[in-house]
Amino acid sequence: MLKMIKSISAAAVLSVMAITGANAAGGNIDYKSVDWQHTGIFGTYDRSAAQRGAQVYREVCAGCHGLELVAFRTLTDLGFTEDEVKAIAAEYEFVDGPDDEGEMFDRAGKPFDKFPAPFANEKAARASNGGAYPPDLSLIVKARPGFENYLYSLLTGYEDAPEGFELPVGMNYNAYFAGHKIAMAAPLSEDAVEYSDGTKASVDQMAKDVTVFLAWAAEPKLEERKNMGLKVILFLIVLTGIFYAAKRKIWSDVH
Repeated sequence: MLKMIKSISAAAVLSVMAITGANAAGGNIDYKSVDWQHTGIFGTYDRSAAQRGAQVYREVCAGCHGLELVAFRTLTDLGFTEDEVKAIAAEYEFVDGPDDEGEMFDRAGKPFDKFPAPFANEKAARASNGGAYPPDLSLIVKARPGFENYLYSLLTGYEDAPEGFELPVGMNYNAYFAGHKIAMAAPLSEDAVEYSDGTKASVDQMAKDVTVFLAWAAEPKLEERKNMGLKVILFLIVLTGIFYAAKRKIWSDVH
């Protein structure tokens, strides 16, 4: 038991150190705050927003950023039909094989495939992006201080550099990026996509939608975890009541 307590304490200390280091790296920036539907004890993902966010990722972000931990088939959890998932997967090409003649071949994606990286390797990615390496977005929401608020702030934080601010060639000013110098140009612009549900594709709306989608990508079992947690709490409450009633019964004759 003592060993377990020490392990938990050590893990807690390491977590605090990691968060502190992350905040230091981020310059203690105050990110924009959004009341995300999926946060909180009873929060669930806004599936309409997540579906729109998936469209933003596919049409805007996928050209530079991969999503290598997410399989197409899991999109059904967001309300996509099986036919829609098949159509989305077929938009991508994968190298498969070997065939009966020992040759590799290209094929359209299938639901069991995962979103592919847009570049063959890191060097190819850097060569296409002026030396910068676009990170995989599978866990990006959990990998940055501020989580959802960080990503939303970053996507909506592009501004003209203040007077006197030295901005190197090829860099862009972002109010919410550490150091305010970011290689990625503003990825979102008004009406960059055309939402099938008729929602106005403003920069703010697209930023929120893709953030919800990437929050789901980083933690697709969040709702199941919350449901299990609530069941455990209810069970413990009932069990406590039973133990209390049993105690009262057993000791009722003792004065």
